[in-house]
Amino acid sequence: MATFPSISPDYGAQKASQPKVRTVQFGDGYEQRLTYGLHQNAKVWTLVFSNITETQSDEIETFLDARALDNASFDWTPPGSSTAYKWVCESWVKSIPYANRATINATFREVFEP
Repeated sequence: MATFPSISPDYGAQKASQPKVRTVQFGDGYEQRLTYGLHQNAKVWTLVFSNITETQSDEIETFLDARALDNASFDWTPPGSSTAYKWVCESWVKSIPYANRATINATFREVFEP
């Protein structure tokens, strides 16, 4: 299993959660909620790697391109966590604001596989 390069994203990274919940509403105004699935609360991280060198941006892009080519997940440890989880990155954008500097915006989606 490939591990994401040890380049840290900027502070202010965003984590989104959307638990899988089914709701049944009854005629008298009551409702019942039920979570379903083994992994009902996958996370999505929106990350920015700004003011990194061209070499670092090439390393990130090469890594993500290789995973996309193989449809493979990778290991990554989110900010503030000590545990690595499995992720896919289905889209990212690279910009070059200054000479020899780059910014990459990426979205990591948690996946559950062996």
